[in-house]
Amino acid sequence: MGFIKSHEDTLWWLHSLWALLFGVFVMWLGSRDFTYLRIIIFHIAFIWLSSLFLPAIAKIPRFAPQWRERLRLAVNYFNKNFYQQLIFFVMPIYYASATWWSRNMAFMALLAVSAVLSTLDIVYDRYLSVRWPLTSLFFAFNLFACINVLLPLIWNISNHRAVWISGALALAAFCSLFYRYSGLRGRDFGLVAGAAAIVLLAVIFLFRPFLPPAPLSLAGVEFGRSIRALKVVSPIAELPAGGSGDIVALSAIKAPLGLREEVRHRWYLDGKLLYSSPVYSVTGGRQEGYRVWTRVTWRQGLEGSVLVLDVETRSGQLIGRATLKK
Repeated sequence: MGFIKSHEDTLWWLHSLWALLFGVFVMWLGSRDFTYLRIIIFHIAFIWLSSLFLPAIAKIPRFAPQWRERLRLAVNYFNKNFYQQLIFFVMPIYYASATWWSRNMAFMALLAVSAVLSTLDIVYDRYLSVRWPLTSLFFAFNLFACINVLLPLIWNISNHRAVWISGALALAAFCSLFYRYSGLRGRDFGLVAGAAAIVLLAVIFLFRPFLPPAPLSLAGVEFGRSIRALKVVSPIAELPAGGSGDIVALSAIKAPLGLREEVRHRWYLDGKLLYSSPVYSVTGGRQEGYRVWTRVTWRQGLEGSVLVLDVETRSGQLIGRATLKK
């Protein structure tokens, strides 16, 4: 026992390294089998309920102070493991829907930070779990990230609706923990809950384009001069040097079986919007992806060196991007 006590921090850091390696395995699993998503709701429920009732249990008079601390660390141990399984499992699903060098990589960075924090025992036990505002925000964010993937994959709820449902559940979870820990009641608590709701609405409206549209992904884009029977005719690999004519783009969008979503094409020439298409309904389940095509007219007077096609959901979440250069 003396050895363990004197090397406690070192042993916890070694355990954190093991947890990180285990998280990498869970990421591998999450990229190949979505079945686990069906049971993550139980992991979320355990974290939420233990966070709500741990303070009350720890205050039971018959528990000595040292046993209260041991109980807290034991619950933290289970919560950390469940967080690790949840976050590392959904990361590859979001990654498949993210586009490099786009703004939705910011959400991937936040998710990665959250995953690493869940593996750092000392940071979680001594800082994150003992400061209830951080505990509440950490749980609300990860609840949102998990439910936002769960709804489209398991219940075929569109990405547009899933964001709102996930946001509402995250708000409810945050308010429940805030109510439990803050001691505010009545009008004071109502004001805080109202402010949190306003912040959530602002975040969804303003920062939704930063969220990868999981589980949608772009299978590929073909450019050409025309299209026939959903096949590109006269494919092109660079912008035309001169003259005029149509440039068409055929995109293949992958989505789970039964999922319905609305998408559009947005064309940019050197960063300036050239054309935004109407929204088209996409039905998931096709191995080759659901194909959507649009066209722009390349005419005299158009000057630019990079033509960019963004494939987006109707909410502005970027599914994928393709470019033509001179």
